[in-house]
Amino acid sequence: MGGRFFVLMGGAALAALAATPAAAESLRDAMAAAYANNPVLAGARAGQQAVSETVVQQLGAFRPTIGAQAALDQETNGPGRFNDMSRLVTVGVQLTQPVYQGGRLQAGLKAAKSREVAGREQLRGVENQTIFDTVVAYMDVLRLQAEVDLTSNQVRVLERQLQASNDRFEVGDLTRTDVAQSDARLALARSQSIAALGNLANARATYERVVGHAPENLEQPQLPGLIPGTQQQAIDLALADSPFMLAAKSEQEAARQDVRVQKGARLPSVDATFGAGYTNFRGLSAAGAGVRTSGIDYTQNIGATLTLPIFQAGVQGSRIREAQARFSQAEQNTLSAERDTIESARQAWENLQSARSTIESAKIQVSANELALEGTRAENEVGSRDILDVLNAEQELLDARVTLVRAERDAFVAGYALLATVGRAEADDLELPVELYRPDDYTAQAKRHWVDWAPGFDAQPVATQVKAPDTMGPPAPPSVQQ
Repeated sequence: MGGRFFVLMGGAALAALAATPAAAESLRDAMAAAYANNPVLAGARAGQQAVSETVVQQLGAFRPTIGAQAALDQETNGPGRFNDMSRLVTVGVQLTQPVYQGGRLQAGLKAAKSREVAGREQLRGVENQTIFDTVVAYMDVLRLQAEVDLTSNQVRVLERQLQASNDRFEVGDLTRTDVAQSDARLALARSQSIAALGNLANARATYERVVGHAPENLEQPQLPGLIPGTQQQAIDLALADSPFMLAAKSEQEAARQDVRVQKGARLPSVDATFGAGYTNFRGLSAAGAGVRTSGIDYTQNIGATLTLPIFQAGVQGSRIREAQARFSQAEQNTLSAERDTIESARQAWENLQSARSTIESAKIQVSANELALEGTRAENEVGSRDILDVLNAEQELLDARVTLVRAERDAFVAGYALLATVGRAEADDLELPVELYRPDDYTAQAKRHWVDWAPGFDAQPVATQVKAPDTMGPPAPPSVQQ
């Protein structure tokens, strides 16, 4: 695969790399494919649908329930006999409507809704991580392809160098030691090229796992204009919109409502009931000396049931203390999430600044090594430098170019790590050409289904579709902020 690895900060491309083909797969295309097909993200969406169903279940606790029962009692006058001595048929239907449950229903619904919000934030976290994993896989393929091109070019240069050394040895201009040094350095370059090819194969496998297909014709991307301008801005954004921070807060609120649920279990509850029955009796009347009788009765009743817990063997008190302890745990988890978020934002910011500085230093190093190699070769021609000096200069130039390529990759990855930390590495923020998955659409449809035996609804699938690109193509991303 081809692909020119440009300098991240807008500098000239490395001359050793091939030109980008016309039909290239952009980073946005790779992100869109991962958003639509990544099984980890699809599994997280399915898990969120399960969490949304708990809200529907809590809503159902407010609604009436209807049950029916039927019974048949047949009397015979002996074993194995089926003569009709008497028969009793009863059918009944009862409706029960919760009236007061000590506040447990309201608290349980609020807890379920809070956990649904927490689940949505955790789903955002998985989406951010999936986008970030795509960036890492994409940039690793680009970096390692660049290293393969550089090491392959180094092999070709050293092969020519070895041939020249042999030719000069034949005419007595160089010694056997000079030839051996060229041969050893060529063997080292070949081993480096083989290692780079192996690493590239591994990176391509990782890319296929994350994105869903093998990488082909990748092109060098640019960072979107979403990078915070200062470290404090990064921290503020992370605290306000980090999915893990918001999920921790929602889990804390859910734990608070759990305490109310358990406390409500000590209070009385009231249920209203309505029942209707049908009884059909036919048989022999004992008082009538074998005279057959029959009767049909219709009954209905309306009532209320008051349940008052008096002694629960200390179990309910233990459940309340358990819920209170879990609430305290959730409070500490929120505090821990806040500290982790601040730490992650600071680290991501510093990693980005460090990588940018490394790029500038690597550029200077490459330029200086290019001049040093040119001068060393010229001095070798006049005999003031030996062949080992040339070989060392060539190796130093290769190392500098590899350092630059790696720094460019690290800076780009650090930028997206910062975006993921502040909750902006998402399909919506990045304007990816995909059909966005919206978990609230599933919840809205689930709430409309009251009947247990109703057919399933066509919920939004956990795997999304990639939209066809616009004819004008995506807008060019802005340059990286300094």
